[in-house]
Amino acid sequence: MTHIEKVLFTGKTLTTASRHAGATRGHEGSLDIRLSAPGHAAHPDHVFESAQPHPTAEQLFAGAWSACLITAIGLAAKEKRVALPADLALEVAIDLGMTGNAYFLGARIDVSMPGVARDVAEAVVHAADDMCPYSKATRGNIDVAINVI
Repeated sequence: MTHIEKVLFTGKTLTTASRHAGATRGHEGSLDIRLSAPGHAAHPDHVFESAQPHPTAEQLFAGAWSACLITAIGLAAKEKRVALPADLALEVAIDLGMTGNAYFLGARIDVSMPGVARDVAEAVVHAADDMCPYSKATRGNIDVAINVI
């Protein structure tokens, strides 16, 4: 796996588990995109929202990965009997960069679980990362840093 030497662009999303219905607006009038997890009832009353004004490939990838990972977090928490906070959030940043003359992707994922003990939150996130298809697809292929904050 090659590490990026120079970041050219970063696409970010902030995904939250939201219980309220209806579309909301992000900062600067950006469009909120409702993300869903097909075939899963992990959070039947949650809507996954991610705000971006003009999605790039990196932002779309970040949004899709975050929707999958936040669903996996819900499944892992349920298996571990951990109550997730209402303000659970993931910030996924996908970097497009170069090393020499070659292009590469990198990912930084920050998971916020206020009120959950750090060791418990890390165990849930690790289990979710192990089950998330996007995490599996990128494992060993791109540089990924996951932080529980």
